[in-house]
Amino acid sequence: MLAYFARRAVLAIFTLWAVSVLSFIIIQLPPGDFVDAYMAQLAVMETDVSEQQMEAMRRQYALDKPIHEQYLRWVGNMVRGHFGVSMLWKQSVREVIGDRLAMTIAVSLGAVVLTWAIAVPIGIYSAVRQYSIGDYTFTFLGFIGLGVPNFLLALVLMYLGFYLFGANVGGLFSPEYQLEPWSWGKVKDLLAHLPLPAFVVALSGTAELIRVLRANLLDELRKPYVITARAMGLAEHRLVLKYPVRVALNPFVSTIGYLLPYILSGSVIVSVVLSLPTLGPILLGSLIAQDMFLAGTIVLMLGSMTVIGTFLSDLLLMWVDPRIRLGIIQ
Repeated sequence: MLAYFARRAVLAIFTLWAVSVLSFIIIQLPPGDFVDAYMAQLAVMETDVSEQQMEAMRRQYALDKPIHEQYLRWVGNMVRGHFGVSMLWKQSVREVIGDRLAMTIAVSLGAVVLTWAIAVPIGIYSAVRQYSIGDYTFTFLGFIGLGVPNFLLALVLMYLGFYLFGANVGGLFSPEYQLEPWSWGKVKDLLAHLPLPAFVVALSGTAELIRVLRANLLDELRKPYVITARAMGLAEHRLVLKYPVRVALNPFVSTIGYLLPYILSGSVIVSVVLSLPTLGPILLGSLIAQDMFLAGTIVLMLGSMTVIGTFLSDLLLMWVDPRIRLGIIQ
């Protein structure tokens, strides 16, 4: 067990370093840098900037250094807890991310809870009542959920909300609470606006988990131990919930690997469409502007959460499945 833990820990550290390198390189791949993008924006507004000012900006953000020196400086600052200054927002990266992180976690956690609350009972019902009208209905709706993009559903709901009720269903707060400090009224307003974006973000994940749970549970229900327990007269609901469902839920443990970064990122396109104050629009804007400190920090954060989530899922699988603890399977 200790060897398994040590091996996974070493792989996690190496993967985290590789993610930092790749994320920094990918951000640097487009031609030019933030100063070039900023100058192009000023040119559209017919604002002239001298070459000396451009060079001064490059020196200010160390963009005149070789790429390996920029990377070492970026990583060194992060080790000390300083993520740099966002060139786009003219604020520290920590302040920019901190303003949106809580809203992102609220939306994503709401989506996760909604996903599991819907997927688990429907998946169990579809497996136990295989080929029934309900199973066909949920299968049909599941395929629709997998086939319809989240952002398209968001656009449809926004149109219906405006056309039928004359209301703007985007955002997480009413206009009167947008700039107000936190209070109990603002929390209630957030909870009132949260179900719609949570439902939109959760739709495709719910449909996928229903199919996974249904397939796993059907496989378990055909195994000899279930047939034997049923022949011994064990009540059907107790038989299904106590044994096959527990085994069928084991593969869900492996979803933690992408669940943690999903909680931080949410759905970028849905956040843009619904005007949600989350990290998604900030990440998109920083990538377009080549704001390497802000974009790199968010991408590295998501990669780190993926590595941590995968490491935790490996440990949980080792605890759940004794074959992994005994080294029968790796």
